[in-house]
Amino acid sequence: MSLARKRLLGLLSGAWVAQAVYAVVKLGVPDMLPDTASRLAAATGASEQALTRLLRALCTAGLCTEAQPGRFDLTAGGRLLRSDVEDSVRLHALLQGDEVFRSFAEIMHTVMGNGPAFEKVYGRPFYVYLEEHPAAAEVFNTSMGETNLPSTVDLSWARSIVDVGGGDGSLLLRLLRDGQTGVLVELPSAIAAARVKLEPLGERVEFVEGSFFDGVPEGRDVYILSRVLHNWSDDNAGRILRLVRAAMPAHGRLVVLEAFAGGGLVDLLMLVTLEGRDRTVAEYRELLTANGFAVVQAGEGSLVCAPVS
Repeated sequence: MSLARKRLLGLLSGAWVAQAVYAVVKLGVPDMLPDTASRLAAATGASEQALTRLLRALCTAGLCTEAQPGRFDLTAGGRLLRSDVEDSVRLHALLQGDEVFRSFAEIMHTVMGNGPAFEKVYGRPFYVYLEEHPAAAEVFNTSMGETNLPSTVDLSWARSIVDVGGGDGSLLLRLLRDGQTGVLVELPSAIAAARVKLEPLGERVEFVEGSFFDGVPEGRDVYILSRVLHNWSDDNAGRILRLVRAAMPAHGRLVVLEAFAGGGLVDLLMLVTLEGRDRTVAEYRELLTANGFAVVQAGEGSLVCAPVS
């Protein structure tokens, strides 16, 4: 078998591995390892034979080991499937294995120009679905807070920071320093989780529950859009930017945090599940300029913008 054929067949079977990962994460198996398949099956209610075969497949994928027949453990990479480790991908495995996987089964709906396959499968837009399904909302809102502010972006001067669409508040929790206050603008499902996450900050944080399409708090020093704009079409991304621009004082700054890839696998995810797309730095500059901003600092994954009169 040629190397090219072997590689292509590996890519085609990638969905099998992803769904096997989803299944073991759904059962909570990674948090129980190391252990035997028989005890794992008894604890989860799964078929021992099926679970054994599933875990052996994950051994082939490099996520598990079987040092003794029927006794499994996680590799270093597999440990990221646990819920109690830093940088855990457990929640992502659940989302990718459920809603996203089912959406990709209808990818031809999108390819033929009929809009996100997600809406065909679930009968409603992505964000409406999240508000109706708390478990899926938890996954998404947690992921929205995973982006870090680059060290080149200095917000120490700001007295107030607004995180627009900031998920569960994780970014605000990491950002706010003594003397700074924060505002989280989010949908109800995210606000519920954020109140718990941001409890250590007490009254320094204000929660604005609702859609950012209805407006954002006025007169604050810094507004952050972290992995928000790529979820939306150019028209709706422009609406968001104009609302932020209208709320900003002359000295204010907008910080845009994105991957700036302009295509690739994440862009494919956007295509199937949402109306948005990944954009290049040049495309974001054009979008920002058209909606009242000038880029004053550009870095890896970040654009700092000033309002233009």
